Amino acid sequence: MTIAVGDRIPEATLNTLKDGVQALDTHELFDGRKVLMFAVPGAFTPTCSAKHLPGFVDKAAELKAKGVDEIVATAVNDAFVLGAWNKASGSGDITMLADGNGEFAEALGLTMDGSGYGLGKRGQRFSMIVNDGVVEELNVEAPGDFRVSSAEHMLGQL
Repeated sequence: MTIAVGDRIPEATLNTLKDGVQALDTHELFDGRKVLMFAVPGAFTPTCSAKHLPGFVDKAAELKAKGVDEIVATAVNDAFVLGAWNKASGSGDITMLADGNGEFAEALGLTMDGSGYGLGKRGQRFSMIVNDGVVEELNVEAPGDFRVSSAEHMLGQL
């Protein structure tokens, strides 16, 4: 079952790279805060690197000015890859959270099969606004699309 507006974020552990790999529980991340999360199928992939992440880097100040406490990016990659991706093309305004085994994407019901491209099981491209652990907005892209999960689209939803 796919997560929907009004649902609570499921319990899961994501990893970030800060003085080594650190685990972060989803309740620590989302409870009592307004978080904008976007997910990409993979760091360093063409659309993700050329459009998705750069849009959030460029619009981070505007998004935060609309009441967002934290902007989070996630992918079915390890924390080291996401750390390198953020260093190469990201921003200190974006928190990279690794879903290395795809367990968070699976708990959300937002997985995809990228085997045809040698990617295996990945998370779909999506964005969401989560307020105190509850999904307020959810934007899931159709395969191959990049519109509703963009920073520009999210600005209009805040």
